[in-house]
Amino acid sequence: MPEAAAKIEIEIESIISPGHVQRVDRAKYLAMRKALLGVLPKAPPGLTVAQAKATLLPALPDALFPGGAKAGWWLKAVQLDLEAKGVIARGPARPVRLFRQEGAGSA
Repeated sequence: MPEAAAKIEIEIESIISPGHVQRVDRAKYLAMRKALLGVLPKAPPGLTVAQAKATLLPALPDALFPGGAKAGWWLKAVQLDLEAKGVIARGPARPVRLFRQEGAGSA
């Protein structure tokens, strides 16, 4: 029986747990990162997390997120990582609104 292809993982951070690193599937992370950065505006007030999710779902590859499965978890993981890296930021008011930081990572 042939071995399944090994999953490639990358390390991500979290703005709410400084110094903590988690290893996740690289392909899913990169797909969600591209989709999220593709929908977030470049300036405040930004999109709510729910708006971002609804807008990015059609951009996710069905092979990685069949029917949007696990998209919420991946959105949160990528959001917290990109916040920790200064690529995206939260607006000051509630509900949480996300936007890209000027000059930070691209889609």
